[in-house]
Amino acid sequence: MEGIITLIAMLGIIAVVVRFMPKKGVNYITPKELQPLLDDGQYVFIDVRTQKEYKEAHIPQFINRPLGTYLGDLPKDQSIVVICQSGVRSNKACKELVKLGYSNVTNVRRGMNGLRAA
Repeated sequence: MEGIITLIAMLGIIAVVVRFMPKKGVNYITPKELQPLLDDGQYVFIDVRTQKEYKEAHIPQFINRPLGTYLGDLPKDQSIVVICQSGVRSNKACKELVKLGYSNVTNVRRGMNGLRAA
């Protein structure tokens, strides 16, 4: 019985680790590295937080597309930078963009929380 419980626990840990591992095809930057990109016209900036979170505080260059919103209509010829509150939702959105065929996708690590801490 202990062996089964150990096996289930190990599988659970593996599932969590795999879920939050960096996705192939996704670039990662720190909030500090985001700053020089904000005035570069080659990027599309997406904020995947809720509308309420976005209205409370956001970076002007970012458009609000809450997680779960269809992202396949974004331009494929531009680099896409994605942010959320902590980096978890934006990582999910980046993985979805890669699945949709986008090749230059970047996640802002630690998201808005990281910007406030920087």
